[in-house]
Amino acid sequence: MKRLLLLNGPNLNLLGTREPDIYGQSGLEEIERDLQAFLIEEGWDLISFQSNHEGELIDAIHQANHQYEGIIFNPAAYTHTSVALRDAISAVNVPVIEVHISNVHSREAFRRESLLAPVCWGQIAGLGTIGYKAAALAFLEEDKRKDD
Repeated sequence: MKRLLLLNGPNLNLLGTREPDIYGQSGLEEIERDLQAFLIEEGWDLISFQSNHEGELIDAIHQANHQYEGIIFNPAAYTHTSVALRDAISAVNVPVIEVHISNVHSREAFRRESLLAPVCWGQIAGLGTIGYKAAALAFLEEDKRKDD
């Protein structure tokens, strides 16, 4: 069975209660459950991991090498600050799609620059929690394209 890794960074464990006007009402467990159900219907598996600690996210990326077809990654605030996460993504042979629930490009100036986007396969921002499913669809479609 093909697998995707869903990584969520700092403070995303508070989804549903943290600034719901920006991040919505859905909690992280609900997002993970819905994405898992969607992928199972497509014959794929989803492994989810959230951490508020940069090193744990780096370890998860390293461990993903050659074990997953892709990584859906919401690095949250680390998007704008972490050269270490950028280097981890560059060091593995697993495509990564960076996902943001809010439209980071319409928010504070410091949120508009991603250190990670240049080493990611793509970036999705501003679609709410649907962005996670959009990333999963991109991986599914790329897999179908490779099979043709």
